[in-house]
Amino acid sequence: MGDKSWEDLCQHARETALLESTAGLLEWDERTKMPHGAGAYRAEQVSYLAGMIHRRRTDPQVGQWLEELNAEPLEADRHGDMATTVRELHRQYHRHAKLPNRLVEELARAAVLGQQEWVEARRNNDFASFRPRLQRLVELSREKADAIGYKGARYDALLEEYEPGENSANLSRLFAGLRAELVPFVSELAASTRKVPREILNRRYPVALQESFGKQIAEAIGFDFQRGRLDVTDHPFCAGAGPSDCRITTRYNENFFPMAFFGILHEAGHAIYEQGLRTEMYGLPPGAAASLGIHESQSRMWENFVGRSRSFWEYTFPLAQAVFAESLRDVALDDFYFAVNDVRPSLIRVEADEATYNLHIIVRYELEQALINDEMPVAELPAAWNAKYREYLGISPPDDRSGVLQDVHWSAALFGYFPTYTLGNLYAARFFECADRDLNGLSGHFKRGDFAGLRDWLRTKIHTQGQCYSAAELAQTISGRPLDSESLITHLKAKFRPLYAVA
Repeated sequence: MGDKSWEDLCQHARETALLESTAGLLEWDERTKMPHGAGAYRAEQVSYLAGMIHRRRTDPQVGQWLEELNAEPLEADRHGDMATTVRELHRQYHRHAKLPNRLVEELARAAVLGQQEWVEARRNNDFASFRPRLQRLVELSREKADAIGYKGARYDALLEEYEPGENSANLSRLFAGLRAELVPFVSELAASTRKVPREILNRRYPVALQESFGKQIAEAIGFDFQRGRLDVTDHPFCAGAGPSDCRITTRYNENFFPMAFFGILHEAGHAIYEQGLRTEMYGLPPGAAASLGIHESQSRMWENFVGRSRSFWEYTFPLAQAVFAESLRDVALDDFYFAVNDVRPSLIRVEADEATYNLHIIVRYELEQALINDEMPVAELPAAWNAKYREYLGISPPDDRSGVLQDVHWSAALFGYFPTYTLGNLYAARFFECADRDLNGLSGHFKRGDFAGLRDWLRTKIHTQGQCYSAAELAQTISGRPLDSESLITHLKAKFRPLYAVA
């Protein structure tokens, strides 16, 4: 009986994944290629598919298969493929079963329309026009959290979707300690008399050359263009449309080199994780990412720990000089390296440096908690945003476009998503530290243009594990201790104090 239930459960999950990948492709198209006039019908398409997927996830037959397999376990090792599949599908089943189909479809529809309205509001610098839609998204997200249920704060029910096993009490403790270290450290760097040669990055970098160079380096670090592609969008992202179809996006600024280049490295990091998952397990938990925090650790590692390292540019800078000869022929490696590691409080999260980035996330984390926990009305969001930027970064947005309207997440009802970015930085620091030790120093690899060692280490330790281990278990298993902020703070101080000549 157990073997038959197992086969039926896996077949059902794989068929559901077919629908999910189709929905993912529609969402990718919406944000890259879809004509503006198609928005309303696309909302109906996505809503309809979301309802179909939800009905499959919550089919009572799935519950019966899971109960049979829990009663007669096929595998004793809780980290094995069978045990992981049953455990994680059981967790997901009970979570989804609490949500009425009407709410799932309404949220999906509102999120598509929300993203479309956000684009217009951001373009027009008009938060007031977006506020009613955001208010509705907050209300629906609160309803979703209440339907799922929670032990601590309402926000925890939404956080669980992206970071299973995590809670806001633990995150708030972790983030408070990180903030206490970062705020004075950023001020210390800001007081340095060393001047960053920023103008290097604002020279002319033709878009066509940026695209070809970005593709060259993405391929060098391991992105497989036979199983993926690169496109342009308003807000960069990575989307999977199947086990051999991974889409990454970026945006270009002809007079600001880092925007596209580091955006490509970041999204390629996500994609390398997706392409490193076991394809034979696609649709099942062992073939899925452990959490969004772990996913973000991969993108942040390639973007920052690799892409902003000096050893990386010792190999890559001559290639960049050959491509952008007009802009870089008179530039020294040390000046370019300093420029791409410029630390300064800024308004835009996706352009923030390593040292200030997590302060941007902590702002968003605290605000979305207040929204979901009904501690702050949506109307007060712009003022609250500006106040926190003054407090944590010492600057204030001149308008909502560079303030509360800069991110797509809330328009897509992705409440609970933002903290996974900082978790990603914390996990990335810990994993990079371990890989550097295991591979006898990564800088020597990078100077030679050898990125396969790190990529293979990540594939073995993280990618092929899927959801067999939780995020916290991966940190413990790989490094021998629970996650904290020590590795990240050590990395930041070791890197930036010499650059800025501070003690």
